[in-house]
Amino acid sequence: MAWFYLFLASFGEIFGMAAINLYNEKKNLVRLFLVVVTFTFGFFFLALAMKEIPLSIAYAVWTGLGATGAVIVGIIFFKEPLNLKRILFLSLIIIGAVGLRFTS
Repeated sequence: MAWFYLFLASFGEIFGMAAINLYNEKKNLVRLFLVVVTFTFGFFFLALAMKEIPLSIAYAVWTGLGATGAVIVGIIFFKEPLNLKRILFLSLIIIGAVGLRFTS
């Protein structure tokens, strides 16, 4: 269940970043409240996940999924540019969060 909580926590990160983008477009209390609620949601589930998953793993996975999701949401919904450099660094985030094992 802890991994499911961590997955939910990453959505708090993703939607929190989207809420910040919305708030930057039009500053009002409703959008500011949305930022607070989405990040609270994410932190709540992150705390639940960290009861069973070590901090070093939970934080890496949470930030990796959150950053990747935020980039994808930015490209799809906020018309941010998709170019080779962005794909390269997005891949590095995913590789860093997941980790690769090289064997000889």
